Formats: sequence, C-alpha cells, structure tokens
Amino acid sequence: MSFFVAQNIIKNYANHRALDDVSIEIPEGSIYGLLGPNGAGKTSLIRIINQITGPDSGELFFKGRKLEPADMNRIGYLPEERGLYKKMKVGEQAVYLARLKGVSRHDAIQQLKAWFEKFGIEAWWERKVEELSKGMAQKVQFITTVLHEPEMLIFDEPFSGFDPINVELLKKEILELRKKGTTIIFSTHNMSSVEEICSHIALINKSQKIIEGPINQIRNKYANNTYKLTCRYNSEFHPEAVVGEEFEVLSQQVQDGQHEIILQRLVPCPTNTLLGRLLDKTDIIAYQKIIPGMNDIFIKLVKEGNFSVND
Repeated sequence: MSFFVAQNIIKNYANHRALDDVSIEIPEGSIYGLLGPNGAGKTSLIRIINQITGPDSGELFFKGRKLEPADMNRIGYLPEERGLYKKMKVGEQAVYLARLKGVSRHDAIQQLKAWFEKFGIEAWWERKVEELSKGMAQKVQFITTVLHEPEMLIFDEPFSGFDPINVELLKKEILELRKKGTTIIFSTHNMSSVEEICSHIALINKSQKIIEGPINQIRNKYANNTYKLTCRYNSEFHPEAVVGEEFEVLSQQVQDGQHEIILQRLVPCPTNTLLGRLLDKTDIIAYQKIIPGMNDIFIKLVKEGNFSVND
C-alpha cells in the first residue's frame, strides 16, 4: 500500500490547465522527487496535497484513506516562497510557528536552540527576520517545518538561495529524516541535484506526468548500451578496427594521457569478448556502463514525445 496517492488530479486556472489527469503514488519512507521545469505543474500539485487549493477533480489518499483536513498536522510543508514575518525576532517567530504545530513553548525553545546551533544561526535568535539573508531565512523555515516531526514532509525547491556547503548540510538532514522513517516529497526543477538523494521520482511536463518509478530502475531502463573504456595505447592503434561488428565507436578523446572511448553495443555480446580483443593491444584502466542522468532522460522523452507512465 502506498503511503500517499494523488489520483487523476485535474486543476484549471482561468484558461490554463495546470494539471491534466495527474496520478502519483508515494511509497512509505521514500524520498520522492517531483521533477520538471518551472511552470510544469509541480507547485500546483503540492498546494493541492497541502489542501491550500482543491482539485477540479480527482482524489487524495493518505495511508490508505481519503485525505482529511486533520491530516495537515501530520504533514510538514516548506514552500519556495518565504513566509516569515519580517518585523518579528527570529527566535520569537520560530517559537510561534512551532506552537502552531502543537509543540509546547518549553519544548519549542529547547529544540529550536539545538537546531539553530546545528545550522550555525544561534547568534540570530534576537535579530529581526528582515535582517536575514535568503539562505538564512530558508534555514529557519526548514527548522520550523521539521520540528514537530511530521510523518510526511514536502519541500518545494529547498536548495533555493543556498551555497554548496549549505546545500550539503540540508541534504544530510533530509537523509537523516528519511532514516527515521519520514516520507519526503522533494519538488525541484534542478534534476541533477536530487539524483543522489531520491529513491523514487515523477517527471512532470506541461501539466502531465510523463514517467514515474524508482530512480535506478528508470535510469537503467533508458540506458542505451553505451560504455566508456579508459585505456592507454600508441598512435598506431585504431579501436574501430579491433572492437568488432558487435560494437560501434561513438567518440574518442585523450585526457591526461589516457584515451577515453565511448562505445555502443549493437547486439548482445559478453563484455569479455570486447576486452579479450583489446587486452594484448592496450593497457585497460577502466570499463563501465554509461547510465543516463534524469536530465538526459527528461530531454529525450520530451523530444520524442513517447511518454511512458508508471515504468
């Protein structure tokens, strides 16, 4: 049973259809990447899941039953837009938001102080929110989103405004939350940034879901039998003459004294067949299958228009 299901969601705004019969299934304990370019419909779907807006048609299910307003206390939401009161003090604001989620004042202060120290913003407790940078404000919002330990967390462009060091800090915390059993929805248009943390993904483009499933399964499905061979050989050696009719040399380049050859396997053939032909003619350093990234897969699907749902 899926932890959260959005089923056949349709959402229209004036003359624009933001979501066109979109369905997703989020496994329990997963980090589920909701990916796609700006304007694809990701934020519209997130707002519907959070019951900020309602769908024109379709249903939402939380842990096997229809989503109810009371479930919002079991879901944490970090929006891309900043939602802090500029004139309040940072600590006061954080305590206020924690209290709204049912955390006692005493526990809120205690837990917030620990989080502020972990994120290196403890010195800003008595400062006003308007003095915070974009990244620091996002840190405060991240902390107040996770403080009440919700069963499901929704992050909309969580790395926006962060430098690489703080991006790594957030990634680490998100992975820790997953280890504790939290189910996470992670929305972004930057596909490469989530490949190392997402277990499942859905790609949305122009209001439609075009693919969904475990990320490793999808990447392997769209691998096209290409391999990278790294080796050393002299100028008289020509790989095209040796690899055989089972393989085609797509490209070659020399980098740091090593030859990098990209090959495509044209017909089923054991790897040892190729390596056996090369062993006495080259110094083989590495041989690996090329697995495409989600960005490459997305571009391929959009260009071809061959959308495969629930792969």
